[in-house]
Amino acid sequence: MTDQPRITLNDGSPMPQLGYGVFLVPPEETRRLVRDAIDVGYQAIDTATFYRNEAEVGAALRESGKRPFVTTKLWNDHQGYDNALRHFDASYKALGLDVVDLYLIHWPKPKQDLFVESWKALIRLREEGRVKTIGVSNFTMAHLERIIHDTGVVPAVNQIELHPYFQQVELRAFHEENAIVTTSWSPLGRGGDLDDPVIARIAQKHGKTPAQVILRWHVENGLTVIPKSSSRARQAENLDIFDFGLDADDMHAISELDRRDGRIGPDPDVL
Repeated sequence: MTDQPRITLNDGSPMPQLGYGVFLVPPEETRRLVRDAIDVGYQAIDTATFYRNEAEVGAALRESGKRPFVTTKLWNDHQGYDNALRHFDASYKALGLDVVDLYLIHWPKPKQDLFVESWKALIRLREEGRVKTIGVSNFTMAHLERIIHDTGVVPAVNQIELHPYFQQVELRAFHEENAIVTTSWSPLGRGGDLDDPVIARIAQKHGKTPAQVILRWHVENGLTVIPKSSSRARQAENLDIFDFGLDADDMHAISELDRRDGRIGPDPDVL
């Protein structure tokens, strides 16, 4: 597919709105599944040092002969200025790319208090041209305000847990005010949101699956989104969301599903 929407980041780089995430994809399956994802039309791949499959992602890219937008991330134990630079080198070598499209700090880890120094390292990597765009993941408003205040550099992206049961409305509003693009991880709530009767009703209305409705909701909210799937058929299903739209009633109904206790992943303030 060549008509997939892209979002322009605050540094001018275009980022595909839908990508393929490889969290919890075993290394021995990553190569095949990334090749499949590229074959069915994905234009972005999201990995991380912590996933232990960067080398397999790189191998799949070389075998495909195509160059999607690639995101990887700095792990918690690798934070700090010099440490971040050193461990980026390992990711860079594993992926085998001339330049990494997007590099993120994976978690703020406020108790270790190294995320500002790590952010300064990412700024240097961007200035050196080894990374095209820099951002963060799982940062709260307080974490974002601190790195912006201390460095003057606004992240292009904050990748956060976001799905119909956990919509992060206040954080998304802060992102919009500061030209930060939101990327949704666990966009289907690890499958928990798929059985909701509201989602089922909307899916039946449009002749789509619940997963397709939820992914379309992310896209229509101006988010970038990285669903994981373990089969080529499901990859294709998740990508097939650009031939329909949700109306105002649909969007309102899904907005009402937000829950105070909807978080399923770790709390960034206490991890």
